[in-house]
Amino acid sequence: MDIPQEQKLLLNYQLIDMRLENLKVVELASVLAGPAVGMFFAELGAQVIKIENKKNKGDVTRTWKLPTEDKSKSSSAYFAAVNYGKQHLFLDLLDTDDFQQVLQLIREADIVITNFKKGDDFKFKLDYKTLKALNPSLIYGAINGFGVDSDRVAYDLILQAETGYMAMNGTSNSGPIKMPVAMIDILAAHQLKEGLLIALLNRKEDKGALVTVSLYDAAITSLVNQASNFLMANHIAKPIGSLHPNIAPYGELFETKDALKITFAIGSDKQFRLLMDHLNLSPLVHDASFKSNAERVVNRVLLSELMQKKIALMKGEPLLDFCHTHFIPAGEIKNIQKVFEVQASKSLVLESFIEKQPIKVVKSIAFKIS
Repeated sequence: MDIPQEQKLLLNYQLIDMRLENLKVVELASVLAGPAVGMFFAELGAQVIKIENKKNKGDVTRTWKLPTEDKSKSSSAYFAAVNYGKQHLFLDLLDTDDFQQVLQLIREADIVITNFKKGDDFKFKLDYKTLKALNPSLIYGAINGFGVDSDRVAYDLILQAETGYMAMNGTSNSGPIKMPVAMIDILAAHQLKEGLLIALLNRKEDKGALVTVSLYDAAITSLVNQASNFLMANHIAKPIGSLHPNIAPYGELFETKDALKITFAIGSDKQFRLLMDHLNLSPLVHDASFKSNAERVVNRVLLSELMQKKIALMKGEPLLDFCHTHFIPAGEIKNIQKVFEVQASKSLVLESFIEKQPIKVVKSIAFKIS
């Protein structure tokens, strides 16, 4: 089955050495995590065939439109975000002819991506054991919510709630807040990509593999320092906005004379000294309340107030320029419009078509190999 010409147009963006043109992927997944894995392989030149339920008019995210989006279009911006570069087949797994078409695709496939609810893989006769008998070299990637034995419905919001992220996110006044992207889905997608790539490297003598990832496990294994802070120091993270529990000043928000909002991530005493010198706050470097990071964390509110008084008298761009020149971690807080005014961001945008509808999405691949 040939890749449509409109999809070929965008398989040429400086990843020639990483081409996977001979790889065939069948995607039996919907929403975000599974489709993000399929898009990853599509970006690398693989032939990715997405099977969508024709009874329900395809992946449910096709209908997740903003109020400003054209209701007559077949898909949403949300759907486009993780479905670039694929072929889309609308089939009914309970229809005999359609099912045989799916099986034929799987016979020829290298990878199958699924996110079936518990038991649905067996109900549709698309479980790993059945497909392995059909195609012994098949690598079967499966995403689930709370583990293979759980039948709980798993949406990213619920995972953020139950794995500690919402309890840590937000401020003392706001209460728990979810992250503004489906971060647990994204983390699980990365885990599955890694597992599938390892399985591809290890594939020998026509022996495939089953690679499974749960959203829950992906979330827990991404808690990193917040997990060790609890496991080693019994520290239960609370909502502290953008602040860092271990470092100060880090994440405090400041406003300059010209209303630019900026923040700092001061990770060393040297960076702190350089910044204080520039803000005309040099005495703080030797003050017992601020001379080490541990003291700065304890006294971060007072430190932030002293810094804001000085920053309010300065213009934003010169202050940021000084920080960049002297390797002091600092940045402007930009909305997404300002983000995509930056050339580095523009270079990560892909343009293509889904059912002749033009789309613009960001690449899922940030690495470069040379």
